[in-house]
Amino acid sequence: MGPVKRLGYVAVRRLALETLGWTLVVLGIAALFLPGPGLLMLFSGMVVLSQQYEWFEKRVDPVKRLAMEGASRGVQTWPRISASLFGVAWLAGLGIFWGMHPPAPSWWPLRPEWWFVGGWGTGATLIFSAAVALALLIYSFRRFRGNPYDHAVEVERENARHAERRLERQQRQERREARRGATPA
Repeated sequence: MGPVKRLGYVAVRRLALETLGWTLVVLGIAALFLPGPGLLMLFSGMVVLSQQYEWFEKRVDPVKRLAMEGASRGVQTWPRISASLFGVAWLAGLGIFWGMHPPAPSWWPLRPEWWFVGGWGTGATLIFSAAVALALLIYSFRRFRGNPYDHAVEVERENARHAERRLERQQRQERREARRGATPA
């Protein structure tokens, strides 16, 4: 691949990753207040942006560690697994109930059209959130059940990964400087 084609590929990849990352961050912030997996989308956006920005990477690692520790603790006992499955079922059921849009009860103090606002749009996001929660529960069960998360090992992996990325950035910078110095002004 020639240098011009390579540069075009790098620019398109960077633009696509930044667009995806910032879109996920904005949607995640919105979903914090609206039905949907807000924290998950926000964190996903941060993970995507951490590939482009070192300052995002520094903020993602502690959150990732805490999430992994929580996921590990959540599948170590059957009562916790059962409670998580109950939460998934409750969320999916609420989504179905919301989508069916039952009539407002007599005790409802607001206008009837404000009862379960959103219909199937809101119900679908709740069902989607339940599906995501179930997928994460299955992932956590397969990865951590009987093999709890080890914080010290993860810190070592992160430090090695950061050192490797710093070395790659330094080598890229040296190559850029060498190309600038080799080309006549």
